[in-house]
Amino acid sequence: MALEPKLPTFRLDGKRALVTGGGRGIGAAGAALFAQAGAAVTLCARTAAEVEARASEIREAGFAADAFVLDVSDVGAVGREIETRGPFDILLNNAGTNRIRPIAEVTEEDYDAVLDLNLKAALFVAQAVAKGLLAAGKPGSIINVSSQMGHVGGPGRSLYSASKWGLEGLTRCMAIDLAPHDIRVNTICPTFIDTALTRPVLDMPGTRERVLGRIKFGRLGRMEELAGALLLLASDASTLMTGSSLMVDGGWTAD
Repeated sequence: MALEPKLPTFRLDGKRALVTGGGRGIGAAGAALFAQAGAAVTLCARTAAEVEARASEIREAGFAADAFVLDVSDVGAVGREIETRGPFDILLNNAGTNRIRPIAEVTEEDYDAVLDLNLKAALFVAQAVAKGLLAAGKPGSIINVSSQMGHVGGPGRSLYSASKWGLEGLTRCMAIDLAPHDIRVNTICPTFIDTALTRPVLDMPGTRERVLGRIKFGRLGRMEELAGALLLLASDASTLMTGSSLMVDGGWTAD
């Protein structure tokens, strides 16, 4: 006799996934993860050598991957490229940047660099993927890579936090608009993960000690510790989740 409820599947067979910022860090790891779960992954980033190398590694391991160069801050190119290559069932909306400045030292150029990539580009990438799904009449999952800093503040983090708080609001509104079409939109909110992007930040005086004091496990996160959350949001195991923020922060925001 079959038991109810049935064990959910985290497989992504037959699905196509687009990963921005796919050349390194969370993007590269997410692409490899989705490919292992059965998806055909498409990686994009500004740096051709990096993103093509990651796609080649996935193919050499026996999985399906391709890559192309895309500056996600070019809204016109985003629309054209995603329309041509889509529709994509899954989006890992990962491209982002950070500039740590005391509030009195923030410049307009800093603002434009961080907000244009972390928020504006994220909006139009997600919009382009959603348009493709709507035109095809397909369900889908959009995963916006946010941060614990989209729920708290921190010294020197005004621009980054502003962009991620904005991304949290954008995600909720997109979720409401797209739910009637069975397109889910959620954020994943990691703490400090040991990557090339975070290491220079952690080397700033006093930062590592402050970070480890806030993460309740007393250590940095590992990339593989994001795998379960990413697969949950990408797969049909989360078909009732939309407009949610999935915290993977080691308890940072618990107090």
